[in-house]
Amino acid sequence: MAIAFPKPVGPVPDRLPRRVGVGFKPEHFEAIMAGAGEVGFFEVHAEAYMGDGGPPHRRLEAIRARYPLSLHGVGLSIGAPRPLDREHLQRLAALIGRYQPSQFSEHLAWSSHDEGFLADLLPLPYDQETLGAVCDHIDETQERLGCRMLLENPSTYVEFTESEIPETEFLAEIARRTGCGLLLDVNNVFVGATNHRFDPFAYLAAFPMAHVGEIHLAGYADAEDDLGAPLLIDAHNSPVRADVWALYDTAIRRLGPTPTLVEWDNDVPAWPILAAEARRAEAAMSRALSSGVLRNAV
Repeated sequence: MAIAFPKPVGPVPDRLPRRVGVGFKPEHFEAIMAGAGEVGFFEVHAEAYMGDGGPPHRRLEAIRARYPLSLHGVGLSIGAPRPLDREHLQRLAALIGRYQPSQFSEHLAWSSHDEGFLADLLPLPYDQETLGAVCDHIDETQERLGCRMLLENPSTYVEFTESEIPETEFLAEIARRTGCGLLLDVNNVFVGATNHRFDPFAYLAAFPMAHVGEIHLAGYADAEDDLGAPLLIDAHNSPVRADVWALYDTAIRRLGPTPTLVEWDNDVPAWPILAAEARRAEAAMSRALSSGVLRNAV
């Protein structure tokens, strides 16, 4: 597919501040406006703001007037074996035009089938056919939105036996072909490593860090599969765990200071608790940098 959108060369531009942000929740609005607990930026899910107006937009306009904004999509279904929803793309373009976010990101996943929409971000087979389809969808998205997007590595609970390309190579090739950036979710790395029995630090060592424009941190939930083996759920309902902090330290030492988001979307705590988690991430970034940045980040 020929595209008009110019493919950038090199790393994702530094548009978000190299600080820690959090997801904006309406119940925190008054505390944020009162200046309680400064953070680097706020992220919102695009699909929550696709209505025309009302209180959600008035609150978001006030947030955007004070803070950089990151727009995170959860419904584009980049990996679906079907054309993208043009009406959804149009709504995304309208949101980007309205709020001028510093960054837009989506997931390496699919969530639509025929005329239905599934309430999950589902995994893909990593093969040449899927690679071509995902790249076509990203080309179309970037051309329509007029901006470079970031693609997030997934959290997965099952794998396709026909996958023939390692996930890190799959992501690297997408970035090479389309010029998109990558969003490195280190909680997703640990969840996948536990569920599929691989070394999360080896995964990070193979990750195409030169394309990373943002990092996500989150808490996971513990469960078991049908055989009683550990199964982690990317629940976003608790503080970041020690294992994920260790991966974050490794990632920051390779990347240097990088925009980082603390995701806490379920069982949302009071604002002081979320703001404290952001400060904890800022401190973790500072400690990692003080121990020395590894320069072989590519």
